Amino acid sequence: MAATFHAFDTPIECATALAKAVAQDLRATLAKQPRATLAVSGGRSPVSFFQILSRADLDWGSVDIILADERIVPTNHADSNTALVQQNLLQNRAAAARWIPLVEDDAADLQPERTVRAASAHYRRPDVLVLGMGADGHTASLFPQSPQLAAAMSPDCAQPLMYTEPVTAPHGRISLTAAEIARVPHLYLAIGGVEKKAVYERAIGEPETYPVGKVLRMAGECGVYYAD
Repeated sequence: MAATFHAFDTPIECATALAKAVAQDLRATLAKQPRATLAVSGGRSPVSFFQILSRADLDWGSVDIILADERIVPTNHADSNTALVQQNLLQNRAAAARWIPLVEDDAADLQPERTVRAASAHYRRPDVLVLGMGADGHTASLFPQSPQLAAAMSPDCAQPLMYTEPVTAPHGRISLTAAEIARVPHLYLAIGGVEKKAVYERAIGEPETYPVGKVLRMAGECGVYYAD
């Protein structure tokens, strides 16, 4: 893993620089192939990044957008990330992008195996992926202590998506596996605050303890974007 650490004075400067880098990767991808796929993470942290990226000047009609992970709950549930992406990223110029859901809006059966199977049927490997990181060192929904963690972190895992069940957070999840993340050509990690910076530094030194550290070790180049 070759991580390039970019530090910024403010979160808005960080979000602006990250959006610029992601937009350039999407343009470069579209110069070589007819469509590009962008995967993003949920939570409140990426909202500014989403809003800035949504105004980027590129061929959004040729871009597919997918989540790196999602809680297996109805998409109108307060804990679903789907509405967050739709309200903040699929706006402005990015409204022309094609949304590829991990959980369908009208899904009547949210049984984990069925949900993963349905998502896998129309899954597209990301060309660009922006990950976040929790204070426990999880990324996507690869949580420490999850019963499915060993399988989801295996470098030999052929599945791009897996069900994971956090011990320390609510709701079962559907998540990209570590091996699938490692296959993505353009990878970014966005973190904010001194506490998460300290976790990131520990994770780089102890990759077997922190999922984000192992994911980055498995991956190629990664741009790490940080602001206090």
